[in-house]
Amino acid sequence: MHDISPIRAKSGTNQEGTSAHNRRVMIEALRLNGALSRADLARATQLTKQAVSNIVEDLERDGLVVALDAVRKGRGQPFTPYRLVPEGAFAIGLQIDRHLTRVVVVDLVGKVIARAEAGLPLDEPSAGVKIILSLVDRVRRELASLFAQSERRLVGLGVAMPGPFGLRESDDKWMMPAWQQFPLLETLAAGTGLNVGLQNDAAACATAERIVGAAHGVDHAVCLYVGYGIAAGLILNGELYNGGNGNAGEIGRALLSPAGPGSTPLEHRASLASLYQHLGLDPAERGLYEKLGALALAQDPRVMGWVERAASDLRWSVHLIETIFDPQTVILTSSAPEALAQLLLQAMHPLLPSIADRPVRRLPRLQLGTTDPWAIAVGAAAEPISRAFDPRFSAILKAG
Repeated sequence: MHDISPIRAKSGTNQEGTSAHNRRVMIEALRLNGALSRADLARATQLTKQAVSNIVEDLERDGLVVALDAVRKGRGQPFTPYRLVPEGAFAIGLQIDRHLTRVVVVDLVGKVIARAEAGLPLDEPSAGVKIILSLVDRVRRELASLFAQSERRLVGLGVAMPGPFGLRESDDKWMMPAWQQFPLLETLAAGTGLNVGLQNDAAACATAERIVGAAHGVDHAVCLYVGYGIAAGLILNGELYNGGNGNAGEIGRALLSPAGPGSTPLEHRASLASLYQHLGLDPAERGLYEKLGALALAQDPRVMGWVERAASDLRWSVHLIETIFDPQTVILTSSAPEALAQLLLQAMHPLLPSIADRPVRRLPRLQLGTTDPWAIAVGAAAEPISRAFDPRFSAILKAG
């Protein structure tokens, strides 16, 4: 017999009219576990062997799954493993920040195939979107040169940018008001011909962390993202939670003093923007990432002073997150260089007492996640993949 170790998968349903959900369940099982046999898939998803066989045949026909060589273990019958075809689907991810944009293409299993970046003119979305569309066109041409059928296998464009979204008009530059009021999604959809979705940058970072980072296999985690601003990506019950208006986790807007003239949002004190201001650096400066990394490695006194103050506020943020969401772990993610993120992580300890301070834990209360500046774009690209292939209760509800 072959391996009978636990397989990570959601349950399918053998009721009639639920094939869309079951198809997504099978794809997710293969993405999480790698190659599996039909018997493995039936056992993990609780579907009948006939249902699994039918779905596998459909997925093979659609170019999403391929059979591997038969395997024989011991005296049992040989079995055929199946795996996802990475080039079975592609998606584009777009990060828009105050001063730059990054574009990536990923395949069905999240591997980056092509990427490009460029500076953006501050608060000029009409000019900025032209730059973005040229980058998207560039990576699509690169993808097409590698995979002839790529255009018909593109499932969408995911966009990530700082929130919150949909608030009353504001002159607050932290909220990128010009971009907020620009018809961004409509312009991108018209310019690319793709389905376009939007999420905040922390949610995208959490998505990337869930695919390839510290949140992989964790059902309840909060990713505390420290970038130009601050926000939290919420993974609850194994799925990303966006809230009623896409603004869940906008912890950077939380006030650190009673509301009034002297109130200060968290991100005005503990974000990278506050560090740039403290050091007198231009956020649009070329080589800024490398410069910050060098200052952190040298433990520059100005950087260490900022780290101590920021860590105090972020320590409070972890306490708040643990109290409200009761996650298995909080993951510090950042667009900062790893050396700077490490200094922040160390300075945040000891953590404040909270309901998470239990004697028996499988995961630490706080750990360092991804510090790759491309993580947000990768997470943005994962959103169309998720929308197209991940199990959703809506697939069952629509079938009812």
